[in-house]
Amino acid sequence: MDKLSVLNLSVRGKRVLVRADFNVPMNEAGEVTDRLRINESLPTIKFLTTHGAKTILISHLGRPKGRVVESLRLTPIQKILEKKLKMPIKKMDDCIGPQVTAAVNSLQNAEVLLLENVRFHPEEEANDEEFAKKLAALADYYVNDAFGTAHRPHASTCAVAKYTEKAAAGLLLEKEINFLNQATRHPKHPFVTLLGGAKVSDKIGVIRHLIDKVDTFIVGGAMAYTFLKASGHDIGDSKVEEDKLDLANELLREIEKQGVRVLLPVDHVIAQEVKEGAPTRITEGVDIPNGWKGLDVGPKTIKLFEGSIKGAALVLWNGPMGVFELPEYRKGTFEIVRFLASTQAVTIIGGGDSASAIHMSGVAHKISHISTGGGASLEFLEGRELPGVAALNDK
Repeated sequence: MDKLSVLNLSVRGKRVLVRADFNVPMNEAGEVTDRLRINESLPTIKFLTTHGAKTILISHLGRPKGRVVESLRLTPIQKILEKKLKMPIKKMDDCIGPQVTAAVNSLQNAEVLLLENVRFHPEEEANDEEFAKKLAALADYYVNDAFGTAHRPHASTCAVAKYTEKAAAGLLLEKEINFLNQATRHPKHPFVTLLGGAKVSDKIGVIRHLIDKVDTFIVGGAMAYTFLKASGHDIGDSKVEEDKLDLANELLREIEKQGVRVLLPVDHVIAQEVKEGAPTRITEGVDIPNGWKGLDVGPKTIKLFEGSIKGAALVLWNGPMGVFELPEYRKGTFEIVRFLASTQAVTIIGGGDSASAIHMSGVAHKISHISTGGGASLEFLEGRELPGVAALNDK
């Protein structure tokens, strides 16, 4: 990575403001239902406490739209951090102001203070300079460890970096960038990219940025039906982006011109409605009859895709192969994921639905890297500069 790392900082006795990503899913009882992002933040926090820093944590949670929302306070995060770190974590009810300043000034080496949801202030999402200065005034150094929000030019991810003595990447942010760089800079070959999810339009940038680096594109999920219809196949009532058919044809021509192999589904799991328990069928071939929707890849497609993955040195996956949230339509995603986990390839999974599917499949521990940021990883793979990374000091 080209940016300064927290490992390069002498942090003993220093006040270090860490932008973590504690934007985790919660149930109606206010309990955290997925702790991945909290767990991934621990190495940076442990590094700082072990080396005697005065650690100040900030994050957002949900979308309070610039006002205080009681259900979006970070108190549940505080309790989880205390258990994980086996130490008391102080918590404030705001992220700026005299009381926060006083609490920061009273911190001892190796202590940790958690500030309140930074999005309770409208200035956060406005990337407000004055608000950023108030945050920066709390610290000597700034560390961004929130990859999941690195594509957002907000005050706590972007502007604040200008007003501290040093601005560095946390261990999670550094790990994310280093893994994604393996796909975008000098990938190992054979390099296979699996793209799924709902929309072709979401993946245009990824296809075009990786087209001269990839050996094989595999396309599944609902976006495959747009490509199949553009290629002249019947897709029944499957989801399709009618306004992207010409684009799909254009992308297929660009891929072919580059000499890259592209694989589309050759059979499908279909149903007449998208709901649990609905009767399903498996098509004989590529075409889908009228009145039926393609909701997962079929067994022939699974074998085809697995055959292409076999022997790959690097596999990048972004987007599920079907409606994996329902039991009837998750076989394609889960079987391919489990096959992927059994290979010797370096395996990189984009965040969002892809990460959820991997964790549901039970083989997450066998994957080289699962990104904590869906939107951020997608923009990085499109070759776009992430404001939260660009704002950090160069090495």
